[in-house]
Amino acid sequence: MVVGLLMIIAALGLTVYNIWDGNRAGRESQEVAEKMLDEIPEATKPKYDPTKEMGTLELDGEEYLGLLEIPSLNLQLPVMAEWDYDNLRTAPCRYSGSCFTNNLVIAGHNYSGHFRDLKLLDIGADVYFTTVEGEVFHYTVDNLETLNPTQVETMITADNWDLTLFTCTVGGRSRCTVRCVEED
Repeated sequence: MVVGLLMIIAALGLTVYNIWDGNRAGRESQEVAEKMLDEIPEATKPKYDPTKEMGTLELDGEEYLGLLEIPSLNLQLPVMAEWDYDNLRTAPCRYSGSCFTNNLVIAGHNYSGHFRDLKLLDIGADVYFTTVEGEVFHYTVDNLETLNPTQVETMITADNWDLTLFTCTVGGRSRCTVRCVEED
């Protein structure tokens, strides 16, 4: 009985920590997004050049590529230039690709203020990515799928999608994957 009680207390503690950590990440992302809005030039139409590298903006010692906006989820998030577990604790990160080569893949944690609600997106929902140079790419959701964690190649080599967003499902057993196409 004591072991069972200890397990319940441990589960409760982990739940409280996860909620706190998600709220912290949401606050930090909002602070960075606000700073980025002050630094990013006025919005312009993208100039396609597949040889162009995505520019970065350094804020508080971290490199960011731009802002991701999903109006239907009321999200505006900075996107960090490089993916790693520590960076994911602050904001979504580029996993691979580029908006200039129409194969950008962005990973985010399943935090309430990050990518938790990706599964709620409808086909046709608008998604915007604004580079640090102010170029605005407009996408619409074209497909939602669930992938296994081992399907990394499928995540990054699917060439029909201009933008892919993904996050772990609760428990981390699969990946909620949102595929988007660019609008003209």
